Amino acid sequence: MTQAETAVRGLDVAAVRAQFPILTRRTRGDRPLVYLDSGATSQKPLRVLDAERDFYLTRNAAVHRGTHLLAEEATDVYEGARERVAAFIGADAGEVVFTRSATEAVNLLAYAIGNATIAGGPDRLRLRPGDEILVTELEHHANLVPWQQLCLRTGAVLRWLGVTPQGRLDLADLGRLLSARTRIVALTHQSNVTGAVSPVPAVARLAHEVGALVVVDAAQSVPHFPVEVRGLGADFLCFSGHKMLAPYGTGVLYGRAELLDMLPPFQTGGSMIEVVTMERSSFLPPPHRFEPGVPLAAQAAGLAAACDYLTELGMARVAAHEEALTGRALAALGALPGVRIIGPGTTADRGGTVSFVVDGIHPHDVGQYLDELGIAVRTGHHCAWPLHRALGVPATTRASFYLYNTPDEVDALAAGVRRAQEYFGRD
Repeated sequence: MTQAETAVRGLDVAAVRAQFPILTRRTRGDRPLVYLDSGATSQKPLRVLDAERDFYLTRNAAVHRGTHLLAEEATDVYEGARERVAAFIGADAGEVVFTRSATEAVNLLAYAIGNATIAGGPDRLRLRPGDEILVTELEHHANLVPWQQLCLRTGAVLRWLGVTPQGRLDLADLGRLLSARTRIVALTHQSNVTGAVSPVPAVARLAHEVGALVVVDAAQSVPHFPVEVRGLGADFLCFSGHKMLAPYGTGVLYGRAELLDMLPPFQTGGSMIEVVTMERSSFLPPPHRFEPGVPLAAQAAGLAAACDYLTELGMARVAAHEEALTGRALAALGALPGVRIIGPGTTADRGGTVSFVVDGIHPHDVGQYLDELGIAVRTGHHCAWPLHRALGVPATTRASFYLYNTPDEVDALAAGVRRAQEYFGRD
């Protein structure tokens, strides 16, 4: 028995599924729901929903705004959530900025760096014409477009690493592309299309040797396997709550304390102010400098509850469970004639996202047929157009697994794809 199989036995999937009532619902034709779209958004367990509901039922008040009991308790919940989320990724509480999503986190960082450039801020954070930002073809649009826009605003130049035919990051040109002109290296930890896990520590080490800052999109990794920010070598790291069992409207920007302290704010208003006069304003230290307005305290409580739940389950066990499901899916789908996996064919350095194409059937038609069977998958370019172009496919069908999925659901996916081939006359 492999280590992964042993760990899977330690994860009581039936008990896990009991936390997710939505998984018991029926779909079209009274078929059971097979939810294989956690890469887009995960389902939410009862304890996360209860944490959010409890805040509204017992402590609902504006955080940092009042001296009455409810406001004090609301503030304690919010700042306590920050401590629990920070612990989940091995950070200090002051290094965790709450945002509404990973997308907002990347934009916050890109605009703050742009503001530092305009204001003549610290040289470490200032971009000049001809400076370079290095990204990769693996990126989700959320970790590509903000850097494109920052280049347009500052005169910096965007460069990128390509991908291999297996959908992994191609490091062959890394030495050539990294130079004294490289100021930022932004890369995904795990691709939302191919599932490939990038060697972030190795890239970060080389980037730091030329003085570049390293920004990691961890939206597809933090929910699925242990992530420790310092071990990664990340200067900044972003992830979303809704992909890791937490409510919508939650996200995190992690930044090393000394770097956050250098950054000017992205948005301004109440709650992030130190002193205001009619002529000028000064701003609070991080992380509050980057959290204007009334914070999403109830949602933060839900995010912290999700982190606690995942910690109790054990992220290593979660990862092993997904690895076993992914291996089963790669084998079952790979055995079907006319089905091609887009991405690595093994589970080595690979997450639980499996994208594929079926000869002669458009991915949207595959997804729609699977939906008729109660199987929820994602179709399209998955907000990663450049990656699909690089791999020579206009779109894919994507199944993504999480801690509540079962081997039977993987088998249902493979059987459903086979039925789709028969239905469209491609058997």
